Amino acid sequence: MATEFHHALVIGASSGIGEALARRLAAGGALVALVARREAELNRIATEINELCGEKRAFPFVHDVLDREAVPALFEEVPRTLGGLDLVVYASGVMHPVGFEEYDTGKDIHALEVNLLGAMAWLNPAAQRFNRLGGGTIVGIGSVAGDRGRSGNPAYNTAKGALGIYLEALRNRIHRRGARVVTIKPGFVETPMTHGMKGLFWLITADRAAEIILQKARRGTGTAYVPARWRLVSWVIRAIPSWLFRRLKV
Repeated sequence: MATEFHHALVIGASSGIGEALARRLAAGGALVALVARREAELNRIATEINELCGEKRAFPFVHDVLDREAVPALFEEVPRTLGGLDLVVYASGVMHPVGFEEYDTGKDIHALEVNLLGAMAWLNPAAQRFNRLGGGTIVGIGSVAGDRGRSGNPAYNTAKGALGIYLEALRNRIHRRGARVVTIKPGFVETPMTHGMKGLFWLITADRAAEIILQKARRGTGTAYVPARWRLVSWVIRAIPSWLFRRLKV
């Protein structure tokens, strides 16, 4: 049975998939907490959403996911502001350009902090709340890049792969109480992160990705590739023998 969301929290709502999700949720009638570090962009998006809806449905919260100590208090503030909470989406992400012969520990640590540790800081209290209440949905935006150790961007692949494992573990913890965890693995999506990248194919808009993601979230799908054809691509990539895969610059 499909679930409708009434009180949503989107972390990483100032651009890309997170922004598109926030806009769609509000357009569908939900009250939405928008979390991101860029205050001007966040306020602009919230204002646009509220003007389009004709009422206040978007509530901006300025926060940098690197500041994990601030999360517990902020997480408690969100449902008080919205009047409830039934959906939490972690859409924050960063992918640094990395040369094939580049080994930059600073970039790698930052990728892990944003893509993985930030998610854990926000989704741990979400899982705890939904487990206690016996309902609610968590959505984590991973990537097809996390399905294997590609040589092109090791830290990004690692972060997204670990995020998938973490989300599965949360799912296995809280499903018994009726709460759900949805892992989303997008292919190439038209966002600021992918702007200017070469070799992209099957590119979809962030709004189309958000549409599919919300469909999967409402159904409580465990793991979803976005669009679905990326499941086959991932299967092929995972089936390539290691001796051959290490020869590919992907």
